[in-house]
Amino acid sequence: MQRRTFVKLLGSSAIGGSTTLSGCARLNPSSSSNKVRMVTKNHQSYFDPIGLFVDPGGTISFVMESGNHSATAYHKQYGLAEETRIPKSAEPFDSGVIIEQGDTFEHTFNTKGTYDYYCIPHKTMRMIARIVVGEPGGPAEGSMPPDGSVPTSQQIVNKGTIGYEQFKQNN
Repeated sequence: MQRRTFVKLLGSSAIGGSTTLSGCARLNPSSSSNKVRMVTKNHQSYFDPIGLFVDPGGTISFVMESGNHSATAYHKQYGLAEETRIPKSAEPFDSGVIIEQGDTFEHTFNTKGTYDYYCIPHKTMRMIARIVVGEPGGPAEGSMPPDGSVPTSQQIVNKGTIGYEQFKQNN
């Protein structure tokens, strides 16, 4: 079941360390972060990190930092996705366009595999990213999304998190 939750952050003390507002313990023990920032800076729009590993059952918070963005799975049910790039039995996700700084969208990833996703307003500007849940697999393996490049699933598994700037410097 998809959970669409918007939370207005009240300041840096609203979320402490690796817990969420709901009081859950650390959501992703395999990675140092359970959030993806959605950013527009210097005429660039991007997800940071661009590559993230989570264990099955891990929840990711997509946090609006600046601009207006979405986190939308490459799935044919969404009009801008030419192909499905998430595991076959996985639930697709779409935050819709978020415009308020500090708002979040959360999604729990239960199905193992590789998930590619994009931002609806900035897909043509190559605002895309990848999440690996548990282990690589599914239709996203072996190729890059049609709208740009992301870290390989194996790079994500090896590092856990790959920041946007780190990836862009190496590619």
